[in-house]
Amino acid sequence: MFDTIVVATDGSESVRRAVDVALDLADRFDASVHALYVVDASEVDSSPERLRDEMREALTERGHRALSEVEEATDRSVTTAVREGRPATVVGDYAREVDADMVAMGTRGRHGENRFLIGSVAERVVRTCPVPVLTVRQLAEDETDGLEGTPESA
Repeated sequence: MFDTIVVATDGSESVRRAVDVALDLADRFDASVHALYVVDASEVDSSPERLRDEMREALTERGHRALSEVEEATDRSVTTAVREGRPATVVGDYAREVDADMVAMGTRGRHGENRFLIGSVAERVVRTCPVPVLTVRQLAEDETDGLEGTPESA
């Protein structure tokens, strides 16, 4: 069912559960895994011009650290990529480029009135990505999924 899974990561705590779920799916289907970090071009462009190169380098380094965390979380081979651009657009383009069957990404868990908001990047990816997108919400400290991170609990 899944031959290629793309995990979009920003290295944040809210993405760790999505990485675990995606890697579990990859194991179950013997799928190849691609981990993608996007340097947000608007974040670089909004910084003072004299700091842009430094900002780009810092974000790229952060991306490499985030991708290393994905690689360290599994015994399987992971293809990694750091790209720059608008995150939602880059995720969709990358999924198309590697002929992905699914993109997995984390969301920031919301409660109450905001529970339907999954984050602007995740929402844009869900709306525009050419392949199915699995969004995995980070659990609050007082929540447990009861299934030890299996995809059914996502």
